[in-house]
Amino acid sequence: MAQSMQMHQALGAFDKTTSRWGRITMIIGLFFSLAAPTYLVFFAGLDIELAGILAAFGALAAVFGVIWIVEPLTYFPILGASSMYQAFMIGNISNKLLPAAMIAQSTIGVKPGTRKGELASVAAICGAAAVHLASLFIFVGLLGTWLVSIIPLDMVQTVQFYILPTVMGAVVVQAIVSQKAPRAAVIALAVSLIVVFVLVPLIPGFSLFSTAVGVIATAALAWVLRDRKTLGTPEDTTAESELPEGPVY
Repeated sequence: MAQSMQMHQALGAFDKTTSRWGRITMIIGLFFSLAAPTYLVFFAGLDIELAGILAAFGALAAVFGVIWIVEPLTYFPILGASSMYQAFMIGNISNKLLPAAMIAQSTIGVKPGTRKGELASVAAICGAAAVHLASLFIFVGLLGTWLVSIIPLDMVQTVQFYILPTVMGAVVVQAIVSQKAPRAAVIALAVSLIVVFVLVPLIPGFSLFSTAVGVIATAALAWVLRDRKTLGTPEDTTAESELPEGPVY
């Protein structure tokens, strides 16, 4: 009993710490991201009007605004609250941090959306960021010019063409294997095929919203067509009974 209370207190302190410092670091990152553009607009004498800035923002929001909503909703069930601060500060979520978190959860046998899964995501993202920085220092900082000089240009172009499909394909397979939800996987595949090969060709301009529509439609259909017989079974909850559910702020 005493050990369980200590674990609850420790995880409560962890949630409070990550929530407080996560907000602080995100605000600091936002400040530095806007510092240079703000200087150019107001102090560099470029004579940029506010109407032009608002028009440019509106154009970008029309294209990428849906991602501002879809990405957090998509990543949160897998990463958890604390890892979301890390992920959006570091970047490269879908092709680096999300696969690292999913592989870590699958390796130690925990489910996304649980406290153990969240802690696994935190550790995995720390490891992924450390490996990424070390790789940049070695292969870009120290060996970058030399490597570029000896690698044929056509090979570089080939790698650039195939690297994204390769990474995303591995992420999809890992998600299907780790989630062990074939019904949801089939629904997601069917919705994706309809959106990409039917709706996008038929409706001009729909490609801007295709990701949002695909995610929302998949989530809605997966919930409506879910297997109600297996919901709430003991095997879904007992593995996490020793940890408190949800953040404590």
